[in-house]
Amino acid sequence: MNDLQNKVREFVNKYNLEHSVEISTLDLVTEIGEVAKEIIKSTNYGKEEPKEREELKGEIGDAFYSLIVLANKHNINLEEALDAVLQKYEARLKDKGSAE
Repeated sequence: MNDLQNKVREFVNKYNLEHSVEISTLDLVTEIGEVAKEIIKSTNYGKEEPKEREELKGEIGDAFYSLIVLANKHNINLEEALDAVLQKYEARLKDKGSAE
């Protein structure tokens, strides 16, 4: 994960794509909305089983990029953050039988 974060950091620096944390947050939310739009399209508004759409891959990539940019802005190591979340969910599963 660190390699991905460094790759995005270098890309942002190379192309002078630095934005405020507020803009980076809005970018992430916008991209998640695009993912939702592709899911809706792929299921015909929930009426059908999801169909594979190449556009979904692109939108997930955009959202992932935006998430990495935001994590980098806050100096958050995504691998550490993911490990912490998995531990939290594992504890919930042991205690409650549910990750919620």
